[in-house]
Amino acid sequence: MLSARHSAKLQVFYPVLLLLLSMLSIQSGASLAKSLFPVIGAPAVTALRLLLGTLILFFIFKPWRLKFNRESIMPLFLYGLSLGAMNYLFYLALETIPLGIAVALEFTGPLAVAMFSSRRAIDFLWIILVIAGLGLLLPIGDNIHGLDPLGILYALGAGVGWALYIVFGQRAGKGYGAATVSIGSLVAAFIFVPIGILQSSPDIMFSWSILPVALAIAILSTAFPYTLEMIALTRLPAKTFGTLMSLEPCMGAFIGIIFLHEHLTLIQWVALAFIVLASIGSTTTMKSKTKIEEVK
Repeated sequence: MLSARHSAKLQVFYPVLLLLLSMLSIQSGASLAKSLFPVIGAPAVTALRLLLGTLILFFIFKPWRLKFNRESIMPLFLYGLSLGAMNYLFYLALETIPLGIAVALEFTGPLAVAMFSSRRAIDFLWIILVIAGLGLLLPIGDNIHGLDPLGILYALGAGVGWALYIVFGQRAGKGYGAATVSIGSLVAAFIFVPIGILQSSPDIMFSWSILPVALAIAILSTAFPYTLEMIALTRLPAKTFGTLMSLEPCMGAFIGIIFLHEHLTLIQWVALAFIVLASIGSTTTMKSKTKIEEVK
């Protein structure tokens, strides 16, 4: 009897632990990437992450075995474009604003997709919380000398990319499943790797002193968390998955404090809490059981 209960508890906590490890890995990868910005710049780090991440994903999913048709080309292209833009803009945001705040602002993208897919009265509460959180974070009035406005715009732009990633990912993934991310990553690499090379020095970017760090970023931010998330998705209800993912801005804030020494003000913590609460509330009150997919 005890062993059965113990086994049941493991079945519940195992995917939760995997998802928490995934979030920890992604935010640790982001903090490591930020430490590399002063050396080669955010565009070059984005390029290296996409290039090395694509190679890893190709090894895992072997997408060359898939059969493509004319109808799938455009959704796959738009999916890859939104994936690349999301990563590119997020790293640009990290150059000037703290990790936790960048994650919170970017998180408004998928949150908007979740909220505006419903028309119930309670969803207005979550919208109000998001607006309140953004109002505390955005450089308006007394906050005009706080966060960098351009960094905020980059983070919000990354949120738009994340929202489009979800929309186009659902269309592109219908015929290819989890392997879709490897194709999308290839499209993103074709577009944003040349941009990163043009905005950096290739000699430094591809030097042996940089590549090991870039490989660690690709593993922490791509291969390892994506694999863990896929395992967790098959074992957790979509609502539980979405609720746990709502903790990611806080995870980013704590990682920023520990590794980057980015201490937030009380007002910024309150703003972060509003956005997290809105995300949790939106997920837990969601009626539909649509599968939630999240990749960064």
